[in-house]
Amino acid sequence: MSQRLKDDQPELSEMPQMMVREALNSALDEEMTADPRIFLMGEEVGEYQGAYKVSKGLLHKYGPDRVVDTPITEAGFTGLATGAAYYGLRPVLEFMTFNFAMQAIDHLVNSAAKTHYMSGGNISVPIVFRGPNGAALGVGAQHSQCYAPWYGSVPGLKVVAPYSSEDARGLLKAAIRDPDPVVFLENELLYGESFPVSEEVLDPSFTLPIGKAKIEKEGRDVTITAFSRMVGYALKAAEKLAKEDINAEIINIRSIRPLDRSSINASVRKTNRLVTVEEGFPQHGVGAEICASVVEEIFEYLDAPVERITGADVPMPYAANLERMALPQVEAIVRAAKRVCYRFIPKAAAV
Repeated sequence: MSQRLKDDQPELSEMPQMMVREALNSALDEEMTADPRIFLMGEEVGEYQGAYKVSKGLLHKYGPDRVVDTPITEAGFTGLATGAAYYGLRPVLEFMTFNFAMQAIDHLVNSAAKTHYMSGGNISVPIVFRGPNGAALGVGAQHSQCYAPWYGSVPGLKVVAPYSSEDARGLLKAAIRDPDPVVFLENELLYGESFPVSEEVLDPSFTLPIGKAKIEKEGRDVTITAFSRMVGYALKAAEKLAKEDINAEIINIRSIRPLDRSSINASVRKTNRLVTVEEGFPQHGVGAEICASVVEEIFEYLDAPVERITGADVPMPYAANLERMALPQVEAIVRAAKRVCYRFIPKAAAV
């Protein structure tokens, strides 16, 4: 739901559950039914029904003209889909991982992102680039990079990163309907996670606005921002903090670009403290942009230095123990929140 639960709506425990992959599948299905210009393209999206089963059943329902299996050639099929968008079709392009989208980054940035501006507004590029982003489990450095800050820095792109089934369904529908190119960053480890969904979310007309964050949990003592899988980590950290009488407010960013600065600023004005969480690299990250924005706009409200929790500044290790060390963990978020609340030892002493 785009708003908090109303009094006349059921409790979360009473709502039906939906997996993230099911939410994405249902969003694709309903939008393809509603608009014949929409087609899905990518590696294994058809006969194999998707590497992560997001496109399950769509080939049988819509046929090979609208669910198109491609060779392993990201540069080729991304260029083809971008050209189709120029001419009024609405492609949804799946990358098996956004790490492989590096093969097609010229089309993403130079072709899709810039054309509306360079054509003087005469050409729209209604295309969605979607697929798993960031680390999974044991897939190594060339499959584990978080590209949120990369694409978030490009004018002409909209960039979203869903966490829950509600996010996935509402944001994908909004992305498909958007006249501009949208980079839709999913997470492989969330595909099989189930979340409660309301009747509102299941309605075919349901969408979520791109550019609007969601307060997952209200709090008074510290603001914690996160996106994608890290939202779940932040919520777990909030449970641990509550046992020590620290009431954290958790903001699910949802939209990387445009970034909902006003919601983040409003929260920090209330809590006077900020911790940002992301699994990407520390330098030039999403958290760095949030920190800069808060310092520039509401510095006087901060009662403690901003803390950033990120992945390690190394290529992702393959070994499970090293991979865990390279990614943010719940305890790191807890320690950071305690530090900004002056309830924990200094960072240097904790290393």
